[in-house]
Amino acid sequence: MATINPYGKNIIKVETQLAGKTLTLEVNRVGFRTSASVLVTYGETVVLGTAMVSKKSISGMDYFPLSIDYEEKFYASGKISGSRFMKREGRPSDEAILIGRLIDRPIRPLFPKGYRQEVQTVATVLSMDPLFRPDMVAMIAASAALSLTGAPFDGPVAGLRIALVDGEFKAFASAEERENSDLDLVVAGIASGITMVEAGANEVSEDVVADALAWAYDAYQPAIAVQKELAEKVGVVALAYELILPDETIQSAVDAWVEGKLGEDLRLPYPERNELVSTLRDQFHVATAERVGEDDYKTLRADYDEAFTSALHKDVRKGIVEHKLRPDGRQLDEIRPLSSEVGVLPRTHGSSIFTRGITQGMNIVTLAPLSYSQMVDSMEQNDYLRRYMHHYNAPGYTVGEVRRLSGPGRREIGHGFLAERAIIPVLPTEEEFPYAIRSVTEIMSQNGSTSMAATCSSVLALMDAGVPLKAPVSGIAMGLMLDGDTPYVLSDIADAEDFAGDMDFKVTGTAKGITAIQMDMKVHGLPLDILRQALTESKPGRAFILKHMLETLAQPREKLSQYAPRIEKIKINPDKIGAVIGKGGETINRITSETGAQIDIKEDGLITVAAVDSAAIEKALNWIRGLTEEPEVGTIYEGKVVSIKDFGAFINIMPGIDGMVHISELSHDRVEQVSDVLTEGQIVKARLIGIDDRGRLSLSLKDL
Repeated sequence: MATINPYGKNIIKVETQLAGKTLTLEVNRVGFRTSASVLVTYGETVVLGTAMVSKKSISGMDYFPLSIDYEEKFYASGKISGSRFMKREGRPSDEAILIGRLIDRPIRPLFPKGYRQEVQTVATVLSMDPLFRPDMVAMIAASAALSLTGAPFDGPVAGLRIALVDGEFKAFASAEERENSDLDLVVAGIASGITMVEAGANEVSEDVVADALAWAYDAYQPAIAVQKELAEKVGVVALAYELILPDETIQSAVDAWVEGKLGEDLRLPYPERNELVSTLRDQFHVATAERVGEDDYKTLRADYDEAFTSALHKDVRKGIVEHKLRPDGRQLDEIRPLSSEVGVLPRTHGSSIFTRGITQGMNIVTLAPLSYSQMVDSMEQNDYLRRYMHHYNAPGYTVGEVRRLSGPGRREIGHGFLAERAIIPVLPTEEEFPYAIRSVTEIMSQNGSTSMAATCSSVLALMDAGVPLKAPVSGIAMGLMLDGDTPYVLSDIADAEDFAGDMDFKVTGTAKGITAIQMDMKVHGLPLDILRQALTESKPGRAFILKHMLETLAQPREKLSQYAPRIEKIKINPDKIGAVIGKGGETINRITSETGAQIDIKEDGLITVAAVDSAAIEKALNWIRGLTEEPEVGTIYEGKVVSIKDFGAFINIMPGIDGMVHISELSHDRVEQVSDVLTEGQIVKARLIGIDDRGRLSLSLKDL
C-alpha cells in the first residue's frame, strides 16, 4: 500500500526477484529536490541513486558532460575508517573510482551523440549486506534514477557480477566464493544486448567466458523489467533537449573538400598517417576560413572541425568494410610491428620497454619486504594488504600535447588496475616469493591500447627482476565495426579505429587461458554471437605477441638484481613470536640494529628477513633460530655451563632454555665431582638425550 511523504506525493514501490533475492525500487521517499532519486534495496544492501540534469546545453563543449560517481560510506558496513588520521570519507578510494567507471561505461553510450546538457549521477551505499558486493545494486540505482529524469537515456541498464562456484555460474557470490572462483566477471547491458564486460580470471578458456556472458544476459533481465515498470508507474515526462551536431550544410561542404584526399592516399603507417591527417586538417581550416571569411569562421570553427573528424571516421569505416584495409594499410588480423627489450635501466630491480607500432610503454619493477605492501582501508571488508601494485602514468607529451602535470585520474587508475588484474593470477605466493612488488608503467608514446602495452611491458620487467611468474601473460586490444548485421573484427586496434569503431575490447591471458577482460560497446548492445567471435579471434593475436615477448626474455631470471633486497624466510611456532619481539619490541629492535636486516613477522609465524647483504640475513636468522628453536632429542647443542650441583650441571643451550647433564653422563669414566670436569661459564657441547613429561631436558657429554 502506498504511503505519502511530507510533500504529499505517493511513495511508489516496485519489486522483482533477481538471482534468488527480492530487488525493491522506491521513489518519493528521499531526495525530494533531485531530478530523480531511487532507493534500491537488495538483501540488506540499500543504495540511493540520484540524477541531476541541467536545463540547457553547454555551448562550446565538444563532449558529453556526464559524471557518474560511486560513494562508499563506512557506516554502511558498521565501520569507522581504520586510518589513524582520517575518519571522515575524503577522496574516493581507487576501488570507488573503479566502480564509478564500471557504472559509467555501459551508461554513457546510451545518450545520443551531440547531447551537451550536464548530467550527474551519484550512487551512495547507505547499507551494505556483507554477503555480497554492492556495486551491481549501485549500477541499477544509477540507471533507475537516470530513467526517471526524462533525459534521452536509451536504458535502462542492469549488470551482474558472476563467479564460478562448484562449476556453476552464480551472481552476488560471497567474498569467500569469489576468492575461490576462477572467474570474476561483470556483465552489463540493456534488454536487447550487452554493452559492457569486465573480468578477472584464472586462465579460463574463451568458451567458459562466452557461456558466462550468455548466462548473465538472461539473469539480469528482471532488473531491466522492474526499472521499466517503475518508469511507467511514475509517468516519466520526456525533457526537451537540443543536440549540438554539425550542420548538414557544413558536413556536406567538408565531405566535398576531403573528397579524393582521403582513401588510399591516407593509408599510411603510424606516425606518418597522424602527421598527414594533422597537415590535412590545418590545410582544411585555412581553405575554409578563406572561403567563409575570417570573422564568421571564428564562431564556426569548432563545427567544421567536428565535421572534419566525422569525415575521417567515415573514411576509416569505408576502407575496412569495402576494401578490408585499415587506416595504416594493415589486414584486419594484422599486428603492428613489435619491439621489446629488458634490463634497460641500470639501478632498478627490473625494467623493460615494450613497443607496438608507436605505442610504447616502459615498465620498472621494484622489490621490497612484505611490510611495504599497501594497507587498504575498504568499506566492504576489514583492512587488507595489497602486495602487488601496478601504477600507470601517461603525461600529455605521450600524445603530443602540452598538459599540466597532476595526480592520476580515473583513466590512469583504470588502466593500471586492468594491467594489475591481468598479472595477479600468475604471481607466485608470498611463501614462494616473500616480496612486495611495485610495477610502474611509464607510457612513452600513445597510439591506441596503452593498457595492453602496460601489461606486456610489466610482464617483461617482472621476469627481468627475477619474479618467478607461473606463466607469462600477453594482452591485445580488439575492435569491431558493424556494417548492418555484418561484423568486422580488428586485431590490435590503433586510435583511429578505436574512435571510428563500435567496440573496444581488451583481453589478456597466458597460453592456457584468459586472465582479464575489458569490453566497452559504443553501439546500443551487441548480440552474444558477435562477442563470442571477438573472444575467439583475440586468441591468435595474444599468442603472436606472447611469442615475441618470449623471444626477448624466455623465462624469469634466476638471480635477482644486485640492488634488490635479499629476503629469506623462516617459519616458527606462533607462540614464540613474543620471544622474537621482546618486551616493548626490545629484542627485535636489537636484532635489526645489530645486523642491519629488516624483519617482518606475520601472525601465522612466518618471519621474513631482508637485507642487501646476505651475511646480515644469516646473522639475523641465526639469532631468531636461537630465540625460537624447539629443543630436539639427538641434536648436539653448544652452550654455557650456568651452575654446578653435586648431582650434575645445568647448561644453557638456547636463550631461556637450560638442560641438566647428570654426573653419570659427564664421561665414560667414573667422575667423583662435577667440578672435576666442568666449571661455571665454560662453553661445551652436549647432546640432548631426553625430554620428560614436564619438559625437563636431559643432556649428555659422554656420547661426544
